[in-house]
Amino acid sequence: MENRRSGPRHVIAFPVRVNWKDENGQDLMEEGLTENVGPNGALIFLPRLLPDVGSKVKLTVTENPKDEISVSAEVLRLERNAAHPQAALQVTKSIKVWKEKVWSYAGSLLDKEEPEVFDDW
Repeated sequence: MENRRSGPRHVIAFPVRVNWKDENGQDLMEEGLTENVGPNGALIFLPRLLPDVGSKVKLTVTENPKDEISVSAEVLRLERNAAHPQAALQVTKSIKVWKEKVWSYAGSLLDKEEPEVFDDW
């Protein structure tokens, strides 16, 4: 299978809120967590509702409640695993804001982490 990723990913869990309209025009909202963050999108875990593939969504990263970051995105694919449903999103508007305030921020947080110490059995 071809890897269509457009850059590296940071494995990090940021709280998110996703808003979209269903096929009947009803406003829907689901909160979840990022699984990983890339320079142009994210893979997110949404515990109850998933938007349809191709849906336009508003993705809000709520990591910092005083400075929430909202971007427009499109659903590229879904993982309909009942235990861990996920949606892959590609940012379609405000990509520069996403790269600066989400992707770069995730990288800086991960750079500050200490390596895990493994116990010697």
